[in-house]
Amino acid sequence: MGGSGGSAVLPVIDVGALADRAPAAVRAGVAGQIQAACRERGFFYITGHGVPARLVDQVAHASAEFFALPLADKLEIAMERGGRAWRGYFPVGAELTSGRPDLKEGLYFGAELPGDDPRVLAGIPLRPLVLAYLDALTSLGQAVLAGVALSLGLDAGYFATGYTADPTILFRIFHYPPSPPQTQNWGVGEHTDYGLVTLLAQDDSGGLQIAAPEGWIDAPPIPGTLICNIGDMLDRLTGGWYRSTPHRVRNLSGHGRLSFPFFLDPGFTAEVPPLPGRATAGDDCRRRWDGQDLRAFTGTYGDYLLGKVAKVFPQLRRDVPA
Repeated sequence: MGGSGGSAVLPVIDVGALADRAPAAVRAGVAGQIQAACRERGFFYITGHGVPARLVDQVAHASAEFFALPLADKLEIAMERGGRAWRGYFPVGAELTSGRPDLKEGLYFGAELPGDDPRVLAGIPLRPLVLAYLDALTSLGQAVLAGVALSLGLDAGYFATGYTADPTILFRIFHYPPSPPQTQNWGVGEHTDYGLVTLLAQDDSGGLQIAAPEGWIDAPPIPGTLICNIGDMLDRLTGGWYRSTPHRVRNLSGHGRLSFPFFLDPGFTAEVPPLPGRATAGDDCRRRWDGQDLRAFTGTYGDYLLGKVAKVFPQLRRDVPA
C-alpha cells in the first residue's frame, strides 16, 4: 500500500508517543500538532501508528480478489440481506452522497460480538464481521483520541473512559472503478464523515481531495502513513472549534482504486453532550457545506447514525428510523 509523492499542505504527525505512553511533555507536543491540524485542516497524515504493513497488504489483496468476482457472487452478501445490520456488499451506484449515486462499490463491516452479548440479543445492528485489522485500528484510534483529548485540555483517557469506552466500530472497503479523464462524476461526492475520527489506508491511485480555504487540495498517498480526519460528531462535541472537513474522491488513475476507511465513534447507546470547558470555546460561526446545525441533534449516537442510513442507502430505509 502507498505510493510516491506527498502533500505540502497537510501535516504529518508521528503519533507513536501516544500509543507508547511517552513522557507527558512529549505527548503534549504531539497533542499540540493535533490541535493545529484539527483547527486548520481537519486532516493529517499519521506515522508511528504501529499498524503492520503486512496486515494492510493482506487486507488489500483479499479485497482485490473479492471485487474481481462476478457481480452475482458479490450480491450473495448484499446489504439488503443484512436488514438492520447495515453490513455487506453494495454495487456501483447503490450508495448516495447528497442524493447522487457514487461511482464505487464496497463492503461494510463492523465489530464482532458473541451471540450472547446483550446488544445482539437486543437486536442492535452489529454483525460478527470483524477482521484482525479492526483490532489494530481500534487501538490506534483510541491513542489518537487520547491526543485529541489532550489537545482540548482534557485528560488523555477522557474518550476511552467515556464516549468510546464501548465504541461503535465501522470498517469499509471501497473499490472505485477508473473514471474517464474528463468525467464530471465523482467516486464519492463532497461529504463529511459522521463520527469522531476516521483512519484511512489507501492504495497508490490517489484521487482524494480535501476542502481548504484556498480551494480543493489533493491528499496523495504517502508510503507507510495513514490519513486521519475528524468527523461531524467531534465537530459537534467541540462546538465547532474542531471542524469536520468536506472531502471527495475521483479516480483518474486509469485502474481500480482501493481505500480502507475505519471509523471509531461513540458507543451506539451513548448520549453525546458537548465536551466541557475549553473544548467548546471556539465556534467561529462558519456555515457548514451542507447547511446543517450539528448541535441541533439530541439523543444517542445510534439514533444519529441510523438516521444517516436512510439517506445514504434509501433501499434500506424500511429497516432503520428516518
